[in-house]
Amino acid sequence: MSKTLNYLDELESEAIYILREVAGQFDKPVLLFSGGKDSICLVHLALKAFRPGKFPFPLLHIDTGHNFKETISYRDQLVNTINEDLIIRFVADTIKSKHLQDGKGKFPSRNALQTYTLLDAIYEFQFDACIGGARRDEEKARAKERIFSVRDEFGQWNPKLQRPELWNMYNGKINKGENVRVFPISNWTELDVWNYIKREKIELPSIYFSHERECIVTESGQLMANNEFIQLDDKQLMVTKKVRYRTVGDMTCTAAIESDAHTVDEIINELLETKISERGATRMDDRISEAAMEDRKKDGYF
Repeated sequence: MSKTLNYLDELESEAIYILREVAGQFDKPVLLFSGGKDSICLVHLALKAFRPGKFPFPLLHIDTGHNFKETISYRDQLVNTINEDLIIRFVADTIKSKHLQDGKGKFPSRNALQTYTLLDAIYEFQFDACIGGARRDEEKARAKERIFSVRDEFGQWNPKLQRPELWNMYNGKINKGENVRVFPISNWTELDVWNYIKREKIELPSIYFSHERECIVTESGQLMANNEFIQLDDKQLMVTKKVRYRTVGDMTCTAAIESDAHTVDEIINELLETKISERGATRMDDRISEAAMEDRKKDGYF
């Protein structure tokens, strides 16, 4: 009697199929790695898809210079363990070479500036497919994406020019200079990711679990980790709280949430109770406008 697949098996199978389609259809793919839980799951899925061979693509980290130290430590340890190629490109170098304006204000995020560095890296290495861990449930602009999402020769995305993807058929045909952003876990939810992490016993950076941290309380009530990039004033309210991170990004725009969850099971229980998306709860730059994410994606942001 054949074993019945549960929903995590089906999601895993779909993601592995997509990764293998990328390997088969493209000449120079790359996996975008941030050190966050979604890209960590992508690496785990790639190990299942391609071992005992090497990955048919390198990992690429676009380093803002505003990273949590736990994330960078985890990145280096993981790459050393799996013995795969890692390319790192720095936003600070792009700011200098292109004479860009660095982030200003109290929370000087470099999140949007990552776009320039990513597009430069795509051009430098002539990547024709960029694999990332975006999911449809993260944000409404993400929900408009296909799994194979074409970008033009300028790296820009047009949400009105999306290809149909019927019967799990993915069209990777592109013109010279274009590239495709590929989202193997697009159909997963945040809860799916955590259930998969639990089942597969995937290790994560400690930042995802409850810990004490000195935080700045923003005007909207969010908790931002105190760090050397934030411009404090004398009246700034500081607190030490037990927090964890639902998503990992630029320290100047990624907020923590209060939490006592020390284990994956406790985090899953928290998620079952929450009604706020992870980006809605923790990413300040997504609150700039209703279309903040979509505007950045049209310019080439992942």
